[in-house]
Amino acid sequence: MTVYRVPYSRTEIEFDLPPQMKGTLVTSKFIPPIENVREAIAAALKNPVNSPPVRSLAKQGDRACIVFTDITRSSPDYLLVPPLLSELKLAGVRDEDITLLCGVGLHRPSTSKEKAAKLGQEVVDRYRVVDNEPQNPKELVDLGTSESGIPLSVNKTAYEADLLMATGIVEPHQIAGYSGGAKTLSVGAAGEAMIAYTHGPKMIDNPGTRLGQIEGNLVRDAIDEAARRARLRFITNAIMNDNGQVLAVRSGETGATFRELVTVARSVYEVPVPQQYDVAIAGVGFPKDTNLYQATRAVSYLCFAKTPVVRPGGTIILPAQCEEGAGAGIGEQRFLEEMRKAKDVHSLVEKMRRTGYPPGAQRAYFMARALEQYEVIIVGSKDPSIILDAKMVPASDMKEALQIVTKKSKKDLDTIVVPHALLTLPIVQSSV
Repeated sequence: MTVYRVPYSRTEIEFDLPPQMKGTLVTSKFIPPIENVREAIAAALKNPVNSPPVRSLAKQGDRACIVFTDITRSSPDYLLVPPLLSELKLAGVRDEDITLLCGVGLHRPSTSKEKAAKLGQEVVDRYRVVDNEPQNPKELVDLGTSESGIPLSVNKTAYEADLLMATGIVEPHQIAGYSGGAKTLSVGAAGEAMIAYTHGPKMIDNPGTRLGQIEGNLVRDAIDEAARRARLRFITNAIMNDNGQVLAVRSGETGATFRELVTVARSVYEVPVPQQYDVAIAGVGFPKDTNLYQATRAVSYLCFAKTPVVRPGGTIILPAQCEEGAGAGIGEQRFLEEMRKAKDVHSLVEKMRRTGYPPGAQRAYFMARALEQYEVIIVGSKDPSIILDAKMVPASDMKEALQIVTKKSKKDLDTIVVPHALLTLPIVQSSV
């Protein structure tokens, strides 16, 4: 009997499948992690992609801004940011002329503890560290609209910097194709209107805005255009494996660096599978399973690829403690409110297509569309009532979840187990 393990908060859940369920384990491809990450980052900064080094881009008297990711992203900013600061120091940029901007998007503001976790206490004590304020027009700059009509905006401090840089990780993303590149700035440090439009029904329903797809993707095009208008000149991005180890790191000009890393990311994350499945068991783990909003991204990743991994009428099982409930940010609360007040998921999809929705509520749109076709079971949530409010099924443990699945079906069930569902893209080769 095969024993499976999937992440659950900072630990794991261990389970086996009943005889009725035939399991297939799918993981991202293995490449050796970098042994000395600090040396790799130093080498990337010394030989950047399509750009002079930071020390040549900056000079004494310049104002510099580095946009970094918030606590919902596993980007190792504590490794990526300090070398950029050292480069700025070598260029003669004063500490007081440097701002570190946390790209929170529409998530809740970061805490002092989270800033220290992301950057290191020494960096937080030494430099100005602030959050983006997406709903404060005084702290935003209007960048016009993209060719496709998307309103573009950016944080004022970022825009006014003489040298604007960003960190991040390149990993699969349900709308932008792959995260990273300009996205830390263009979404994380954008205003509410831009975040709303890029996450609106027109964009989500567009066939070009798909998981793993960057070519012909209107959202990715808008992200890159906003970065050009804001003059994002340099990025340092990494690729991580399932265990949080760094597999690759590059620095340099935004577009070229991002594209180079996407090529590597695809070779790691995209895994061919022969068919669709009746059941998917998707692991998320910390920090994504801290709240329901973030954890249910795994559902999107399985449902909104070019060919959904799960057959219509199937079930997705998602272990997630959800210690913050739905989430404390504006977007997270909007998600829960929409799900809670909806009569059913079908009417919610129709309403949202007709009227649109504010940023954050796109997670409700994603989930309502998924729930039209799939049952979603959340395992181990601290507050099962929130799961019910969100039109999903709570289960106390994996045994209960598997019983729910097997009781409603008399046939054998093809089951895919994806321990790290946000870092593994099963690419269906044929549908049955």
